[in-house]
Amino acid sequence: MIKYFLGLLLFALFFFRYMIAIPKYQDGDRIRIRSRVTQEPFRGENYQSITLKGIKIYFDPYPEISYGDRLVVEGVVDGRKLKDPALLSLEKSKGFFYPLREKILSNINSTLPYPHSALVSGVVIGSKKNIFEDFWQDLKSTGTAHVVVASGMNVSLVGGFTLNSLILLTKRKKAVLVSIAVIWLYVLFCGLEAPLVRAGIMGSVAFIAQGLGKIYFAKRALFISAFTMLIINPLWIWDLGFILSFMATLSLILFENKINRLIYFLPKFFRQDFSTSLAAQIGVAPILFISFGSFNPISPLINTLILWTIAPITILGMISSLLGIISTSLSLPILYLIYPLSSWFLLVINFFS
Repeated sequence: MIKYFLGLLLFALFFFRYMIAIPKYQDGDRIRIRSRVTQEPFRGENYQSITLKGIKIYFDPYPEISYGDRLVVEGVVDGRKLKDPALLSLEKSKGFFYPLREKILSNINSTLPYPHSALVSGVVIGSKKNIFEDFWQDLKSTGTAHVVVASGMNVSLVGGFTLNSLILLTKRKKAVLVSIAVIWLYVLFCGLEAPLVRAGIMGSVAFIAQGLGKIYFAKRALFISAFTMLIINPLWIWDLGFILSFMATLSLILFENKINRLIYFLPKFFRQDFSTSLAAQIGVAPILFISFGSFNPISPLINTLILWTIAPITILGMISSLLGIISTSLSLPILYLIYPLSSWFLLVINFFS
């Protein structure tokens, strides 16, 4: 009874927040938006795009807008887009995170050729800064665009490594609290993309349960994370990244083990990744079809062929990023180790795109 009451309360809070937060703009209204950029802008061949206050805005490629910048934009509302936007003010971020992030991206881009650099930047810190239109279309057509973003696996690696290191030095409860703090520092560092925020909340719930000696229920944590996000930012209800992340995670929880048992006859090294990819596809395929008019039916196979490269790319990329803060030359050997892995990833994508 209590859980139903809490569920109803969370829904009521979301509805209340949504009614307050929903833009009161009408088509044809001229508006001025002042906001900080909380997500990495997407860059096409001749444009860059961001979403501010629930409005999609397309700019010329220069001046370059980055995560953390403060903008003042004026334009005419046209549906959920801003028509003829004028960039009135661009204040580059002077915080600690953002210059450090730019240094890491610069190091990756100067060491690895494109699109290897774009792949590594996306996987390690969620940057879409150098993912150009052609590469992005290849990722979308093969159903692998979700891979080239920082996601739940990154949060698990960061939180797990921190926790396992600290429990050797201090009490578990303290280690859990520090691990949760590190997770959110990583989320802020990468950018407040919906999939990463969702993973951060679920990871925090998992660590809190572990610290308190409670059982962790992934489905319950998923719905808690979804409602928490929507109460904080109700406009995420229309965010495709939020919807895809939620449905993919829910599908994994519901179907992965069942599919794994059904395909018991496949080799174990192939079976795990294939069951993961196929389970996620069950949830996201209808959404992709509704949003884009198509989806790739062999996406689970493509994802299976590349999924094994993501964890080592992430780990090596994080190590090289930390070393690169000290000295660029220290990070070079680690980045070179990534090259064979990214080459296999790109070979598969190019073959099937």
